[in-house]
Amino acid sequence: MMSVLSSLGWDDEFAAAFHPLDRSDSTPGRVLRADRGVCTVLDPTGVSRATLAGGMLLRAAQDPARLPCAGDWVVLRRWPDRRTTVECVLPRRTTLIRRTAGKDASGQVLAANMDTVAVVEPMHPTPGDARIERLLALAWESGAQPVVVLTKSDTARDPAAIARQVARLAPNVPVLPVSVQRGDGLDAVRELVAPGRTLALLGRSGAGKSTLVNALARTTVMPVQAIRRADGKGRHTTAYRSLVPVPGGGAVLDTPGIRGVGLLDVGTGLDRTFADLADLAATCRFGDCRHDAEPGCAIKAAMADGSLSPRRLESWRKLLREAEVESARQSIRLAEGSGRRRRRP
Repeated sequence: MMSVLSSLGWDDEFAAAFHPLDRSDSTPGRVLRADRGVCTVLDPTGVSRATLAGGMLLRAAQDPARLPCAGDWVVLRRWPDRRTTVECVLPRRTTLIRRTAGKDASGQVLAANMDTVAVVEPMHPTPGDARIERLLALAWESGAQPVVVLTKSDTARDPAAIARQVARLAPNVPVLPVSVQRGDGLDAVRELVAPGRTLALLGRSGAGKSTLVNALARTTVMPVQAIRRADGKGRHTTAYRSLVPVPGGGAVLDTPGIRGVGLLDVGTGLDRTFADLADLAATCRFGDCRHDAEPGCAIKAAMADGSLSPRRLESWRKLLREAEVESARQSIRLAEGSGRRRRRP
């Protein structure tokens, strides 16, 4: 059964992390799904339902991001009364995390230990440029390799032209047009879920994530709902994060449709997403150029010659402002937490 775990990415690095925790009643496993303190885990004996151990709950109370999520490798413990508990989460290799809706500047882990994050965007009615840029920043920050998957290419008159347009928003990121209906482009996506590799899907409701999961799994594992023809939007089909093993090895991490994504700490992600602007900014005459009215501004020059669109510049500025605000809020939260710990008797 360990060969099944190997096909899902278990390797020497994770084995080394597990080794100090190895005991006769413990075993490693990968979380398929986490629901309010109960995890569905694939381990060497099969699929198990496991509750969170007390120590796990205590650590999560201090930092909710330490709760197990889909894609995590965990340590399971078998008890004489037939209970199974999650004792701890092994160190994550990559983490897809977004800001929560609250005011505490905390993060919500969407998925873990994926090799590739696919930003899934439909070609109908038209790809959302700003949404693609925001999700790419999140994907780059995860530590995984981003790709853009443009679904429903059969609905577009010229899919290649749309792909070229989106590629301008995604420096150094592969852009894959796909039609599940026709089977176009699926082989390129299947290469991302080879044995031992995990692909996470990120996108809004109606983008075609569940349909793509079913195509990769070669069976119906995710429910699919019709979308509205007028705007291409759909209801939330997937309400939970789930790791789906695919035939031949590898896995797909499906995430719920996301209406809005708050950025938590994506400085590196923004630099990679807007690599074209970062390269231009590096050639400005002044190192502290604000790209407004300063002389010798390379970004203003690119705007003037039409090689940079006003929309992309505004998107960059908006996301930078958001990231700066969230970074400041997070610093305040960490300082307050440190102060509370010092005041404890």
